[in-house]
Amino acid sequence: MEITKNVKTGNTVEAEFKVGAEEFEAALEKAYHKEKNRITIPGFRKGKATRKMIEKQYGDNVFYEEAINTLYKKTITEVIDELKLDVVDMPDVEVVSVEKESGVEFKATFTVKPEVGIKGYLGLEVEVEVLPVTDDDIAGKLKEMQLRGARIIDVEDRPAEMGDTVVFDFKGFCDGNAFPGGEAENFSLELGSGRFIPGFEPQICGHNIGEDFDVNVTFPEEYQATELAGKDAIFKCRINSMKGREMVEIDDEFAKDVSEFDTLDELKADIRGKLEEAAEKTSDENFENELSEKLIGLVEADIPAIMFENRIDDMVRDWEFKNKQHGMNIQTYLQYANSTMEQFREMFREMAEKQVKMRLALETISELEKIEVGEERIEEEFEKLSGFYKMSAEKVRELIEPDSLKRDLQCEKAMEIVKENARRV
Repeated sequence: MEITKNVKTGNTVEAEFKVGAEEFEAALEKAYHKEKNRITIPGFRKGKATRKMIEKQYGDNVFYEEAINTLYKKTITEVIDELKLDVVDMPDVEVVSVEKESGVEFKATFTVKPEVGIKGYLGLEVEVEVLPVTDDDIAGKLKEMQLRGARIIDVEDRPAEMGDTVVFDFKGFCDGNAFPGGEAENFSLELGSGRFIPGFEPQICGHNIGEDFDVNVTFPEEYQATELAGKDAIFKCRINSMKGREMVEIDDEFAKDVSEFDTLDELKADIRGKLEEAAEKTSDENFENELSEKLIGLVEADIPAIMFENRIDDMVRDWEFKNKQHGMNIQTYLQYANSTMEQFREMFREMAEKQVKMRLALETISELEKIEVGEERIEEEFEKLSGFYKMSAEKVRELIEPDSLKRDLQCEKAMEIVKENARRV
């Protein structure tokens, strides 16, 4: 194989390469042995006719297509390796000429990764705060624990309150007329759950069992039943029964019942520690997210659109794999969502563009910082992945190329360098 032309323009490389007559002849012979059993020649059983007889019957070029495909698959990889191309898509290839005496000439157009500029990635300043844990936060957690341990009791001697579950009848009217779907009997509703139209549930509070009363509401402008959207409505209501919660007192006995601690103070200290730990974790996550956004903003590159499309392809496949377990495929989702495939793909575009830019940033930093990853570290990662995927390390190696894993680890180290040099302000 001989490369006769190599021209780079932006993110495109146009190369012309030639396979000589001897290699072309070998490919034709290989094609003959592959195809001969499918070819019929009068007077011969399939597979018994010579190559010369088949070419005489069907033409000299009868095996050209198979031979050229074989040569292309073999030589295109050699061209990529020889030119050290970092391709991001399948190349466009055309056959320039085919002659037995001289061989085959190809022309291929490759889309390659862009040249990336990134400056100022060390010493980035990120504004992130750790939210303090207040007494109100602790009281809120204790309230949640109190609610979980509350006893459900029948309520008959007081009006409805938020948190109660009422069983009631209702009938809705709009413009003086009852409307479909606006009526029910013995409907169970927890007040404060937000299941009904905004403003509905608070108006039930203060009413007693057996009392008739009206609830006045306005349907949201974007209500699903468009004929009711934005309209005023009156619901005629009557409470039939009601249940409430009987709360236990929050004291040392409560702490013993709901935790391994003997006193309320010990329980509060434990809650505070866990909330502070969660606040630190949230702060760290926000720090990384903000740092990533800043890195993305530093990327200077003319990124080929196909890189974004390829990433969206990956994300669509991931979505389908995860949702297939629940019996949902993309076509079913599109029908339910009344959407198109183009609209579905657009859902992933912003994230895909950020991920592509982030990867380019980290790969470039890895080169600038001359980050190396040894074979021992790569082997450790294969062992780690084998445990994660519950398969042998050898099987993981079949699924993940060592060079690809090496680049991932280099990007991880690049991000570590950026984080270590960043400042929280």
